Amino acid sequence: MQPTEQPNNCIITIFGASGDLTRRKLLPELFNLFRRERMPASFAVFGVSRTPHSDDAFRAEIRSALDDGEDPVPAELAESFCSHLYYQPGDVTDPASFAALAERLQVIDREQGTGGNYLFYLSTAPALFADITDSLAAHGLHDGGDAWRRIIYEKPFGYDLATARELNDRIANVFHEDQVYRIDHYLGKETVQNMLVFRFGNGIFEPLWNRNFIDHVEITAAEHYGMEGRGKTYDRSGALRDMFQNHLMQVLGMVAMEPPARFNADALRNETIKVFQALRAIDPDEIEDRVVRGQYTAATIDGDPVPAYRGEHGIAPDSGTETYVAVKAFIDNWRWGGVPFYVRTGKRLPTRVTEVVVHFKQTPHRLFGESISGGGRNNQLIIRIQPDEGILIKFNMKQPGGGFEMRTVNMDFHYGDLANQYVPKAYERLLLDCMLGDATLFARRDALEACWAFVDPILTAWQTPAATKLHGYPAGTWGPIAATDLIEGSAGDWRYPCKNLTDDGEYCEL
Repeated sequence: MQPTEQPNNCIITIFGASGDLTRRKLLPELFNLFRRERMPASFAVFGVSRTPHSDDAFRAEIRSALDDGEDPVPAELAESFCSHLYYQPGDVTDPASFAALAERLQVIDREQGTGGNYLFYLSTAPALFADITDSLAAHGLHDGGDAWRRIIYEKPFGYDLATARELNDRIANVFHEDQVYRIDHYLGKETVQNMLVFRFGNGIFEPLWNRNFIDHVEITAAEHYGMEGRGKTYDRSGALRDMFQNHLMQVLGMVAMEPPARFNADALRNETIKVFQALRAIDPDEIEDRVVRGQYTAATIDGDPVPAYRGEHGIAPDSGTETYVAVKAFIDNWRWGGVPFYVRTGKRLPTRVTEVVVHFKQTPHRLFGESISGGGRNNQLIIRIQPDEGILIKFNMKQPGGGFEMRTVNMDFHYGDLANQYVPKAYERLLLDCMLGDATLFARRDALEACWAFVDPILTAWQTPAATKLHGYPAGTWGPIAATDLIEGSAGDWRYPCKNLTDDGEYCEL
């Protein structure tokens, strides 16, 4: 995407417009595009949901949401943006309601001069995705002739491999693959995209990016909060479906991919699918050795009691849903043969942090022996995705004074050091890309199904409770002790990050 490229005029229709995602993310980030003059010259945002709003009521609600954001909002600019908002109450489970929807779209199209270009955003329960898709087709909304029609599907996309394939088949009966945008907001994060530039835009890292120099790789997505009102929804998914299958596997794909021949959607996604297809399958008898699942128990954090997962609102007292998962993965290709990738995610961990840690091999001859203080011996490259976004390199230097005692020191870069540099938020970048027709940062069907194919054997094993242990871990700790046993050989332990990129330790402030 070129920085100055402007999208075509269009109508963005949001199904589930009265939901939390629309209020907190979609409309505020469309407004950010508007204030930066990145929206089309003529556009409309058309909300559809069961809530009986009028246009004016919807505009007032979104106007309030803009004021609730982090940054001050110029009143005149906000009013101008909200004048482009429309709303129509409707039951998306009733195919007949789409006739009225189609008529209203034509009216808005004529008023705003959007040229018949429609973008549909499905911010609804995933169970409604297929039926909404079919209803759009039944009223001819999927095909604009000379105008473009595109559709965005929120996660989760499927519940397992079978349901993901079934949904993809239903969609393929209506939309061409180049019209379909399966969104994963992690790929919209600036620091995730920067991994590509870091690897392929510098000559000093890519030659080391292989099994000859890298000992192992960690990918961590830690959350310090619990259910926050999501108990019933989360209990149907768990950490493996909620975070690992989508967000973390997409990050894994970017870390491990081969350099694409050119930088476009097809070339980039062709390389990530190769990573997913090369993942070594986990056999049922390997589950215990390669996967650890856990569930947080009650604890006291900073003097405040924190309930166990099974004590959260909406959670059954005997729930076996995991709130933590750690996986040891291998990529069976020439670049990564034998290099373990340790991927973990969990709730009620000590801090909120997402990062990639590349652990390089030790020197072939340890000239200075064991004389290291202040950290591990292996050089580490840490790519921090959130918070305190940046890059940290850990390497060994001589301690001042006599002898040759070494210590580990840091060399770091923080995105926050880029003064006056605007960093777009994830949905802002992805919504703009979709309007531009750039699918680079969106999951393709084959990649999505390959990720489910890797996860499915784990889910199948977990259907037999006795087959895999569910490890308890106190809220506020770094997960089950068993997760440490995944780490091979002399590699030691996981990195224990803090909110600040340059700090690490077993315990961090929330």
